[in-house]
Amino acid sequence: MITLTGFADEISADLKEQLDCLQSEGIRYLEFRGVWNKNVLDLTDEELAQVKEMLDERGVQISAIGSPIGKIKITDPFEPHIEKFHRAVQAAKYFGTRYIRIFSFFIPENEDPSVYRDEVMRRLKELVKIAEEADVILLHENEKVIYGDNTERCLDILTTCSSSHLRAAFDPANFVQCGVKPFDQAYGPLRPHVEYVHIKDALFADGSVTVAGQGDGQVPEVLAALKESGYTGFMSLEPHLQAAGTFQGFSGPDLFKEATGGLKKLLSDLNWSWN
Repeated sequence: MITLTGFADEISADLKEQLDCLQSEGIRYLEFRGVWNKNVLDLTDEELAQVKEMLDERGVQISAIGSPIGKIKITDPFEPHIEKFHRAVQAAKYFGTRYIRIFSFFIPENEDPSVYRDEVMRRLKELVKIAEEADVILLHENEKVIYGDNTERCLDILTTCSSSHLRAAFDPANFVQCGVKPFDQAYGPLRPHVEYVHIKDALFADGSVTVAGQGDGQVPEVLAALKESGYTGFMSLEPHLQAAGTFQGFSGPDLFKEATGGLKKLLSDLNWSWN
């Protein structure tokens, strides 16, 4: 059995609307990226308390902090970002999750990522050290145009910064947008490191995002292999069906429900139960 969760800020900026939609789909977790048009790391202590109170009233929990940590240029100063990371750790502790989603820094356009490898690893190792001390788990997402956007460089990160506190969040659509076949070229090498899965699909032709199973992301094959391997973690809906930006996507409640239905159909086809 797997557990469904999702980026509820793709439903609405309003927390009540987020929770209404999630509960209509039987989803009891959310991946917390933002609310009230603010990123989770920019919320005040009072706003975090307000969120927690509403979640507790609805019986909804946080699967991960969907932070933007690592979504800066590798040439940008790192120290201010460390302060944001400490805020992410605080949020994870406050909401009772061990997971924090991270990235591996934007590489300057048309430049060789290998030029920046040492600095990427230095920064990530610093984040991992803090994560180990705080007993939280970092989930590296294979976002396009960051250092770890393809299979080889994701593996480089996960092996060079080897730690039980750094794991992979596997995102099929992002691989498609980088020209990687998710099942054929990424799943096998990365499976030992995968601890979390983002559910969205995309087309090789133009990179546009689709409902899971309707694109080139080989989502049915990935799901079948995950089931066979005994995966029992989270599957997080990140549909991006209406808009996809650098720091946030949007779908709206109807398209979010369509995306949820697409995933549930794929799971049903595999006789794979969820909660």
